[in-house]
Amino acid sequence: MSASPSSSAQAARELLAARLGELRRDAELTGHELAARCGWSPAKSSRIERAKTPASDADIRAWCEACGAEDQIADLVAANRRADHMYVHWKKLHRHGMRRAQEEVLPLYESTRHFRVYCSNVMPGMLQTEAYATALLSTIATFQDTPDDSPEAAASRIERSQVLHEGGHRFALLMEETVLRYRIGDADTMAGQLGYLLAVMALPNVSLGVIPFSAERRVWPLEAFYLFDDHRASVELLTAAVNVSAPSEITTYAKAFSQLADMAVYGSGARTLITEAINSLR
Repeated sequence: MSASPSSSAQAARELLAARLGELRRDAELTGHELAARCGWSPAKSSRIERAKTPASDADIRAWCEACGAEDQIADLVAANRRADHMYVHWKKLHRHGMRRAQEEVLPLYESTRHFRVYCSNVMPGMLQTEAYATALLSTIATFQDTPDDSPEAAASRIERSQVLHEGGHRFALLMEETVLRYRIGDADTMAGQLGYLLAVMALPNVSLGVIPFSAERRVWPLEAFYLFDDHRASVELLTAAVNVSAPSEITTYAKAFSQLADMAVYGSGARTLITEAINSLR
């Protein structure tokens, strides 16, 4: 696996920082002179140029103006925003609640033809019942200390999940057996969620695999990730969502998915594990 799931974001920031450094040198300014023109401390300009501190849009505008490179502002601000999109802190994304975050990815879900999803901790979002999603999202809001709009966010998540029932989309979904056992919400919530998995398995465009406790591990349990066609991977960390688009990293996640899929059971084997999890709730 890659050294860090945020490596694409850091690489993008380093490229941006290098371009800012080129502009400073082209303008024949020292770091101290640039900082003085921007009204900053020399340490701030140094941290930005070494990609130690992410530059804000305002920082980029001030830098370009100090270098007489106003024509570069639009492109560099756009590059900066792309880098920010690669690594987004959950607290920032959820600062006004979670409903908006559910709605913002709807175009991506509608345009994706082939979904590959691996989850090691909770049910994949597109397979969650409304009760399960509400319980989970409420817990997340409490942990993050962000506004709790879990009922509205859960309803939006269910609406987003309608892609399961629309033509033109294929789903390969993997989860660890632990996901079937982790209690999100009360016993009735879990029973309803597990029962829904049995129903979803019957859809002709869905492949649902469960990696048993007893599977011989050829790939260790990983962070949850979603592959959208061959163009993007979204990785869920504790503090942030990482959006990967570098082809080499997409290939690595696809390789991991393929090897995890080889360890899973499907059909009757998966139904047996789900049924056992339902029976354990009694």
